[in-house]
Amino acid sequence: MDTYLQFVILGLGLGAVYVALGNGLVLVYRATGIINFAQGAMAMWGAYVFAQLRLDGSLVLPVGRIQLGDGPPSVVVSLVVALLTAVALGLLAHYLVFRPVRHAPALAQVVVSVALMLSLQALVVIRFGPNNISVESIIEPGSIDLFGVTVSSRELKMVGVMLVLSVLVWAYFRFTRAGVATRAAAENERGATLRGFSPDRLAALALVMANVVGTVGVILASSLTGLNPSNYTLLVVPALAVLLVARMESIGTVFVASLALGAFQSVINLLVLKPWWPTWAQSGIEQVVPFLVVVVILFAFGSRLPSRGSLQTIPLPDVHIPRLRPVAGTVVLAVTVVLLVVTRDAYRFGLTYSIILTLIALSYVVITGYLGQISLAQTAFAGAAGFTLSKVTTNWDMPFVLAVLLCSAVAALLGMIVALPAFRIRGAQLAIVTIAASLAIERFVFNNYSLTPPSGNPIADPHLFGVNLAVREGATLSRLSFSLMVLVIVALVIVAFVRLASGDTGRAFLAVRANERAAASVGIDVRQTKLIGFGVSAFIAGLAGCLIGYSAGQLSAESFSVFVGLQILAVTYLGGITSWGGAAVAGVIGPLGIIYVLFHDLFEMGDYYALVSGLALILTAILNPVGMAGATRAQIEWVRRRIGGGGAPDARGPDGTAASDALIDLREVSDVH
Repeated sequence: MDTYLQFVILGLGLGAVYVALGNGLVLVYRATGIINFAQGAMAMWGAYVFAQLRLDGSLVLPVGRIQLGDGPPSVVVSLVVALLTAVALGLLAHYLVFRPVRHAPALAQVVVSVALMLSLQALVVIRFGPNNISVESIIEPGSIDLFGVTVSSRELKMVGVMLVLSVLVWAYFRFTRAGVATRAAAENERGATLRGFSPDRLAALALVMANVVGTVGVILASSLTGLNPSNYTLLVVPALAVLLVARMESIGTVFVASLALGAFQSVINLLVLKPWWPTWAQSGIEQVVPFLVVVVILFAFGSRLPSRGSLQTIPLPDVHIPRLRPVAGTVVLAVTVVLLVVTRDAYRFGLTYSIILTLIALSYVVITGYLGQISLAQTAFAGAAGFTLSKVTTNWDMPFVLAVLLCSAVAALLGMIVALPAFRIRGAQLAIVTIAASLAIERFVFNNYSLTPPSGNPIADPHLFGVNLAVREGATLSRLSFSLMVLVIVALVIVAFVRLASGDTGRAFLAVRANERAAASVGIDVRQTKLIGFGVSAFIAGLAGCLIGYSAGQLSAESFSVFVGLQILAVTYLGGITSWGGAAVAGVIGPLGIIYVLFHDLFEMGDYYALVSGLALILTAILNPVGMAGATRAQIEWVRRRIGGGGAPDARGPDGTAASDALIDLREVSDVH
């Protein structure tokens, strides 16, 4: 029992950072109604500033740096400067990122917070480097006797600091005029405005407080583990689980649940070392716990979680019902074939990879653009298919077509399992479930050496009717036959998508997206529709995962990480998340796609690509929610109206859908069902 107590105390250090991030999430949500997925990344920046000041005395800015004296400043000065940086970042994030989307749909709010997360994570890598760095502790290490066991005192002191900060946050909400106004605005923003309070200034104050508290927590925790851009960015996932346990409002519950989760994860890390613990469950099991917590809480209390009052809402991005255009499609295919023929090696591979990325982006179009469900787990579905492909092609010698279909079906099944929470929730809460699921699958499956050995996950070359469709052969790095095979598969999937989107199922998707209760009232089975949507989108993502596997020859977890999925979501929204044209644009500009290859060769962008795509996504979500494809289509329609002698603009449906091409008449849908 002595060892268990020691591990519980060690886990309290991890729980302390959950307390800090959880408090920040509550502050931002109660003030703005936005779930800030960038909370960990924002807090991480101030911690890096502190660490760099203590290292060489330089204040690192997003551009340039300032040398503060001849040597490192004191701990107190470094801490004050880091917290002032956190204040500045909080204000900038509010006025430049969150304020413009405070009344936008949940999709836009999730997108901008994810984009901010990606931008800050990329900026940290650019300015401080990708490797783990040590951080000087601001709390003296030591040990104390607790129940006759000698345990570390530093973690207990961290808990004490977080307790003080939690009490201050609670007191702010309970006793201060601004805090009471924030609580009132959370229930009725219009009423708070009429009483003379500015929800905008309250939100700015809350975001600053959230970032300061989070920065203190990360500085304390990083002295135990060091700073790493990926790990601390994703610590927001267990903090989101804590947020749901606290029903998005209770500071006391955040404190207790955070410490319990940190201690429980630490004890699990001890248990996996026991000889009786199964080998296959030794890696990543601690990341499964937050996912299970999220699922249980949302199933139990999802319908009773509080929402925030708002003055107004902005319509979702337009949806135009697609139609098959044989002539235009043939031209696009012909041009793509010509480009594949004339390019070589890296450029042909980049173009081929863009075509594959179009499939993953199309899966986002199905689940988010058409069905309105915010899924952040599409690359996890793709990875599940890819790693299954490795098993069936090397162990079972399964034929190419059958293997791809079977592995994509596995992804579809996983997608339908993840869809179960969507029966009770939607919006940002569903985004929490799917990002938790994605991280759990990545750590528990893709990084589990018992399931995916570190020596690699080779995939047998595809053959069809005796024709070798492998991506490489000899000195040829990207064979034309493989690229043409990818093009044919993607073209067939796009045709199938157009048929589905323009038919009864597509209209049922749009009806559910517009209003679930109204859809159910006219006979649409909402649960079945969601299940079909998740299954179809996961199947498409699974096809992409199989093609990624064939393009690499063997797979690694890095191909399907959470960050890769978020980057693809970013470029999909940037291209236009409600059309297959937007998916094609996303494929072109996506990571490792043809634009990435061109820019990398010309400018050696490296990590700047993630930063640029994140900033571009923020601007797109704020200024142009229909994306590049939607804006281009609008311009073409405007030109047609001008050439045709003018005409009234398209009417809009209740969710912003363009009625000329996508009139969603629930009575019409009810006739089908």
